[in-house]
Amino acid sequence: MLGSYLKQIRKQQNLTLRMVEEKTGISNAYLSQLENNKILHPSPSVLHKLAECYGISYEHLMTLAGYPFPTEKEKLTPTFRVRSSLDDLTPDERERVSEFIQFLKSRRMKR
Repeated sequence: MLGSYLKQIRKQQNLTLRMVEEKTGISNAYLSQLENNKILHPSPSVLHKLAECYGISYEHLMTLAGYPFPTEKEKLTPTFRVRSSLDDLTPDERERVSEFIQFLKSRRMKR
């Protein structure tokens, strides 16, 4: 279970609930409830903070919390096909979509 796993990891790293609270901003009361299985499905953002704090797999925590997480094969399989979606657009609309895609790519490169 997620709670016992988190407690085990925290203790292995010699961290107190208060220390984890300081590192993550998650209240020690919430962490205690999580570790004692009173909270079974914490938000993905909480799981992400804990994964970073403990240096463990975010994907594993998501799975333990019951969230679906894509397999490696699913990550490689495109879920949206741009070409078929563009077929019913006018040439002007296609051009604007293309310009928007270029804009998004340029923003990504600036980061």
